[in-house]
Amino acid sequence: MVRRIVAGVLSVLVVAVAGSFIGTAAMNVPGPVTLYGLLTTAPSQAGKLYPARTVPASARPAPLPVKQGRPPATVPWKGGRIAVTDFLARTHTASFLVVHDGAITYEWYRKGVRPTDRTASWSVAKSLVSLMVGQAIADRKLSEDDKVVALLPELRTGGTSFDDVTVRHLLDMTAGIGVSENYSQAWPFTGTARMYLTKDLPGFVKDHRGMETEPGAAASYRSVDTELLGLILARVEGKPLAALLSERLWNPVGAQDAATWNLDHGGGAEKAFCCVNATPRDFAKIGQLVLDGGRGIVPAAWIKRISTPAPKEVDGWKYSAQWWRPSADAISALGVYGQYVYVHPASKTVIVKFSDHGTEQDERETFAALRAVATGATGATGSG
Repeated sequence: MVRRIVAGVLSVLVVAVAGSFIGTAAMNVPGPVTLYGLLTTAPSQAGKLYPARTVPASARPAPLPVKQGRPPATVPWKGGRIAVTDFLARTHTASFLVVHDGAITYEWYRKGVRPTDRTASWSVAKSLVSLMVGQAIADRKLSEDDKVVALLPELRTGGTSFDDVTVRHLLDMTAGIGVSENYSQAWPFTGTARMYLTKDLPGFVKDHRGMETEPGAAASYRSVDTELLGLILARVEGKPLAALLSERLWNPVGAQDAATWNLDHGGGAEKAFCCVNATPRDFAKIGQLVLDGGRGIVPAAWIKRISTPAPKEVDGWKYSAQWWRPSADAISALGVYGQYVYVHPASKTVIVKFSDHGTEQDERETFAALRAVATGATGATGSG
């Protein structure tokens, strides 16, 4: 009897495992082993689970100088004030850097995390894509008025309003494409979760051209808009996004370490809406580039573009060309699990915070805390 029960249980397990492999293969997403890894790996390290292209370190690395400093003792938090160390712990921070006047004044890493460890950008990558779009526009390879289907003619529908979506719509999240911003890892995968997992990003985009609203009618955060921008950039530049990142940003800013950009499959397309994996110090260099007005690497006109809120707010936030405007005196790149590259020009401060926090959790409160650190960093002295 016991043998029959054991045999029955094993049979059920075999069928379940086989079914999971068949199901994931049919959906063209990674198999159960990778999906299990996604569930058990910290979000800041998720880039290790997928194929990637390498973005080499700069041929002329330029480490940020270090100047002793410290953040303010406390920051605002949900109606009160808490110690900075408590703020970092409560928001499950993995790495935290404060750069003031071009020098690192405070640097903190969670136990087990090293400064040379790559961390996953999640949607901070969207802001990198934006900077490269600005470069392509300055080079007259693109215009904000260009229609998507003129640049990617294989996506033409021949009758729906998708054919009227422009680069500007994609930049400001007003395209109206009906791919929900769903991050659930529960089966069956839909929306952005499915796009994140697919092994065929161009095919996914082609299969998801249905419209939720007319282009320009409303603003709503949609990762598919950035994926389209990435496909457009790769097409007009004639090279993969990782190569563009290396040539246009990583090498010019003097990145110290190699980065990677995750792909839909080996040799495939970059996940443009997420998934650049790099060290916090090199992400800080991108923030410093923006703070410095682009330094001729990114056109000054594009820095003004990303710093000027678009006409329509995105889900209650001021937003422009893939960058957030959390307050009137700051702009920021932002990732779903608590990834921030925060730029506060008045105090000449850049803050990098990469975390393993909940999806879209405590963002407004975190921005308030980062602003307090930035404004307090102006005259910071002492040891970190």
